[in-house]
Amino acid sequence: MGTLRNPVAGAVAIVGLGHTHQGELPGRTVEDNAVDAGLEALADAGLTVADLDGLIACKSVQGGGNDVAVGELLGVNLPYVQSLDYGTCNFSLHLAVMAIVSGMAHTVLLTYGADARSRKFDFGKPMYGADFASAAGLVHIAGRAGLALQRHKAVYGTTDEQFGMLAVGQRQWAQMNPNAIFRKPLTMADYLAEPYMVEPLRRSDVTMISDGGVAVVVTTAERAQDLPNRPAYVAGIAEYAGVRGEHNPQNLMRPWLKDSAKAIWTSTGLTPSDIDALYIQDPTALWSLQMLEYYGFCGVGEGGPFLAEGHTLPGGDLPLNTHGGQLSESYTWGWMHVVEAVRQLRGQAGQRQLDAPAIAMYCSSHGFVKAAASILATSPDVGT
Repeated sequence: MGTLRNPVAGAVAIVGLGHTHQGELPGRTVEDNAVDAGLEALADAGLTVADLDGLIACKSVQGGGNDVAVGELLGVNLPYVQSLDYGTCNFSLHLAVMAIVSGMAHTVLLTYGADARSRKFDFGKPMYGADFASAAGLVHIAGRAGLALQRHKAVYGTTDEQFGMLAVGQRQWAQMNPNAIFRKPLTMADYLAEPYMVEPLRRSDVTMISDGGVAVVVTTAERAQDLPNRPAYVAGIAEYAGVRGEHNPQNLMRPWLKDSAKAIWTSTGLTPSDIDALYIQDPTALWSLQMLEYYGFCGVGEGGPFLAEGHTLPGGDLPLNTHGGQLSESYTWGWMHVVEAVRQLRGQAGQRQLDAPAIAMYCSSHGFVKAAASILATSPDVGT
């Protein structure tokens, strides 16, 4: 059997970006924030609501923001409309790509909104229902992540100083981003002096809670040529689900991330050395440590020394979350990672702009059950 052609590469592009202020937006609902961002993304793309034939709305972790609520505010009836009840823009992006490649839609608006900060939403809840783990205190994403980091430290000898390079590095990038919530300098001494939130995770290892809306416009490569912004072509997508949950051996370490990694590299023919800018959804810094290893940017168990060498910092050879990520920019369930990746490929990232990046990658996950990856490029030929 011959090698299957990658049907995604060069067929679809991101052409519009929009987001609200990130922080606290009192009096604004999830839907208000999603629609505000959506209208900004359409304007950025040089389009209007009338140009759409698709809408994908990601429901926020607080509830709300589904396709019906967002579509009603936008005032649209469309051929293709969907909701996802889990975030990290990758999954919404993948659904849009599949709709466009299949011919079900040609121009799709993707939206996300949150009002968790102004609503004082309680994240101290069981992640997956009232199970025994939650009864033992493993609430929020940080409960299991803290255990996973403890395991990584015990097995591989990862130190606090090595792991702390993620939070310190994200803050260095955020200092160059006027949209970031946390821009106060964070030294390693500052980091180590922080109390634990969920040992061994410190406060700077865990995302803040924030309000905001984010949206992107996705369309065919052909249509993208006629729009004002430089297209960011989708070179490849991949997902993998470890939905057996705790029946998976070592599930805290999320070994099924390797399956998503194998799929993205196989389908595109690319390797980690081809990536100019890397974006990892980081509700906790542990996500970045695991994905750096499982996606092959360093060996499994070698993430600590790799980080200590400064590869992911400003000036390093693997720029990571150049906007500050969820640790320093904003929460937004990882949606701003895609916005930043596209801005870098367009050359619109201001003070933090990298030197002519051509290929960017976004890796994300849905807790301890699903993994996803996307590769974006300035050329439609990448991944073909």
